Amino acid sequence: MHRYYQKDAETMPVEKIKELQSKKLIKQVNHVYENVPYYRSLMDKKGVKPQDIKSIDDLHKLPFLTKADLRDAYPYGLLATDLKNCVRIQSTSGTTGKRVVAFYTQNDIDLWEECCARAIVATGSSNKDVCQVCYGYGLFTGGFGLNGGSHKVGCLTLPMSSGNTERQIQFMMDLGATILCCTPSYAAYIGESLKERGYKPEDNKLKVGIFGAEPWTEEMRRDIEKSLGIKAYDIYGLTETSGPGVAFECEEQNGMHINEDHFLAEIIDPDTGEVLPEGSRGELVFTSLDKEAFPLLRYRTRDICVLTRENCSCGRTFIKMTKPMGRTDDMMIIRGVNVFPSQIEAVLLNCGYAPNYQIVVDRFNNSDTLDVYVEMSPENFSDTVKEISKKEKLLASEIRTMLGISPVVHLVAPKSIERSEGKAKRVIDKRRSIGITT
Repeated sequence: MHRYYQKDAETMPVEKIKELQSKKLIKQVNHVYENVPYYRSLMDKKGVKPQDIKSIDDLHKLPFLTKADLRDAYPYGLLATDLKNCVRIQSTSGTTGKRVVAFYTQNDIDLWEECCARAIVATGSSNKDVCQVCYGYGLFTGGFGLNGGSHKVGCLTLPMSSGNTERQIQFMMDLGATILCCTPSYAAYIGESLKERGYKPEDNKLKVGIFGAEPWTEEMRRDIEKSLGIKAYDIYGLTETSGPGVAFECEEQNGMHINEDHFLAEIIDPDTGEVLPEGSRGELVFTSLDKEAFPLLRYRTRDICVLTRENCSCGRTFIKMTKPMGRTDDMMIIRGVNVFPSQIEAVLLNCGYAPNYQIVVDRFNNSDTLDVYVEMSPENFSDTVKEISKKEKLLASEIRTMLGISPVVHLVAPKSIERSEGKAKRVIDKRRSIGITT
């Protein structure tokens, strides 16, 4: 039996969804045009007025917003309500230049937390569960989003934040956590740490994990599920649109349902901006239909994915997005080949290596170099130099088959690659430091 947090909304007939989206879009365009001079200027330059938007079929007439626009408008340039109506900000992590700051009214927060509650209940969880939130709190949206969603569901919430793995494990075991919320790389690290302490997967009470905030592969999912004895679910979101909970996996684990009553999704050609038909691979674009303080219209996420509205066994009618297949702005071009870190990770996991790796790209004598550093297991570390060299060559061959270019693989000692308690830093592109863009 499938569980829903807001069944009427989550199983709404598709035509009703589109009617609701059209109604909200018209209202939101007027709200933004009247209250956000920055976006009004973009609309005026494109020659479009609010009255030109009569339904979601007219969405393509509106201009795009990009992260560059958000930085240019920092801090208050895209605020759409009086500051006295705002109760919180959140901010993106780790970007260069000006940070992106998003504003929230209390209603914005309530709707965001409801979206996260839907994600939690979609895993089969309920108010009988103990939810351990290991996403960072503070400016990062992960902790607050899942914390609020957990409260909405009625779970006992452990607001652990990230880090201090010893304490994470103590509370997880002592309080019987059944839901784990964190980045997939930290979930893998927790599984590794439990094993080191002599715990078996059946020793904990975890049932599900809700993981997001960084790319991860299906191979990594299965590895985490095995190490923690859980079912691992994907969750998607952006600070710019609210945070985690924009989209979430149900028990089918075959794509993430987008909360279409709050977010309108498109797929575009990243080069031309042309809207592509359902089922096409392209760049994901979101329009916030309900946000009061920081409503973004046609925001380019830079995430590459596919949208599909095939029937889902869970009964939800919301359109699904695939797991992001990479990003248009962190895709590497190496020797003329488009390379995504997730491709390399898939090879490593298929070959039996743990997802502890680092990719280093550089340029020598006007030629790109690709080095992949991969940790060995303690068992393999005892191999002879000759055996390790053989394994390096075999792994390099597998990566070459995937990418079409040859890397240099370095099998390194266990624990020698720095662990991450937040977003893992998988790629070091040294070409950027010498002015070479990718």
